[in-house]
Amino acid sequence: EPSAPAAPEAAPVAAAPVDTPAATDPAATPAPAPAAAAPPSAPEPPPLAASAAPRTATRPIAPPDPALLEQGRHGPLPRMGADGRTSIRAYGRDFDRRDTRPRIGIVIADIGQIATQTDDAIRRLPPAVALALSPYAARPGQAADRARERGMETLISLPLEPANYPLNNAGEHALLTGRPMAENMDRLDWVLSRAQGYVGAIGAIGALRGERFAAMTEAMASVQDALRQRGLLYLDPRPGAPPPSHAWGRSVDVVLDEPAGTRGEIDRRLAELEALARERGAALGLAGAATPVLVERIAAWAPGLDSRGLVLAPVSAMIRRPEGIAPDAGNPIRPASAP
Repeated sequence: EPSAPAAPEAAPVAAAPVDTPAATDPAATPAPAPAAAAPPSAPEPPPLAASAAPRTATRPIAPPDPALLEQGRHGPLPRMGADGRTSIRAYGRDFDRRDTRPRIGIVIADIGQIATQTDDAIRRLPPAVALALSPYAARPGQAADRARERGMETLISLPLEPANYPLNNAGEHALLTGRPMAENMDRLDWVLSRAQGYVGAIGAIGALRGERFAAMTEAMASVQDALRQRGLLYLDPRPGAPPPSHAWGRSVDVVLDEPAGTRGEIDRRLAELEALARERGAALGLAGAATPVLVERIAAWAPGLDSRGLVLAPVSAMIRRPEGIAPDAGNPIRPASAP
């Protein structure tokens, strides 16, 4: 993947002109390269020697599988496969779950709303970063396709009634505390039909995190049940909130772009995320939008994780079994899934 400084030069394809010295692309240096790269006589050895790591890191995620979709009132909806296969398993990014290093996950919200920010996020961010698609974006499915091609997991953002509603408004399809539950579930179906091929949902629209709706225990349990039965995970965007009780998932630990999305504040939040990961074994960060400064800081920070004894992990490798559900429905993810 391109490092932060090189990102603007990246071509429309994912191949960067020059990666870091440790992960050079053999095809990018056609002439006599440093020491070990045998010139024209042996084009194959370099790819074979370097393929294990880069290929795992950039392997595309499968496109939407018709066997995991059903037609709903508003469009195609995710469903469990006849064989019990789930979207978590089908569209999860490859990750070595035997890796014992502390795991850090990052989710960026509001993807699809601003084309330039979406393009920058898909092109420059490490592929282990997850992108949360806004259901209000004009073409969220196109952004999801491009993210999967780069090996990035996607989520769909659920607009839930936030604190200080209606001053803070999550949009015309938001699930609201004052609406009948049947109407809220229909709105949930509309949101889920806006794109396909995602691993789950997060209750955040930009900087709004659905606090008022999430406080309704029974209503939130119904939403989580619906997601679990469709083979989806759920991320609670409220730092410090208990993990989901009715769906595979976890809660966010740190919001990266609050109280201010400045360079210094983002760097402090990333350091906080590292400290929590070392303390707890895993930590999840969330950003409300893929602003240029946020993308630049994450792209600059991520390459040093390995040397600091940490690993950037996809969200599907960080989720936990819901405590409120008996372990009788099988494991929707690969073995040894949770940290």
